[in-house]
Amino acid sequence: MRRIQVQAEWKRALRAQGAAETLLRAGFYEDAVSRAYYAVFHAAKAALLARDIVAESHAAVRRLLGKELVKQGLLEKEWAMILAQEQDERALADYDVELTFSQEIAQKRVEEARRFLDRIHEALKEEAEKEEEKDKEKSD
Repeated sequence: MRRIQVQAEWKRALRAQGAAETLLRAGFYEDAVSRAYYAVFHAAKAALLARDIVAESHAAVRRLLGKELVKQGLLEKEWAMILAQEQDERALADYDVELTFSQEIAQKRVEEARRFLDRIHEALKEEAEKEEEKDKEKSD
């Protein structure tokens, strides 16, 4: 069950990242920033789920990523900072009608989201390998 949830969140992260890149190329910078955040958000949820940690809200994902993954030494602090920055700017992109994002800022957010997904993908592979080892030990 958990693997299915992890995979579902990971697929959502990849779709959001693809949308962010498409929106960036099309010049929809606020929308690109918003979708980049959702890529990071869903990737973070997948990383938490891989450790049997369920986070239902945006605030919980942000808090638990820091508490359960960064403080435990499983992820570097940089990734929690990227999640926080992406979340803060997504709120501005979605709700501050007077604010516009430049191409440079939107591109930076989309690139940071891509790096975040790359790092989480690495962490998910490590977690899957650990789980396979546990399953193998149980069957021996």
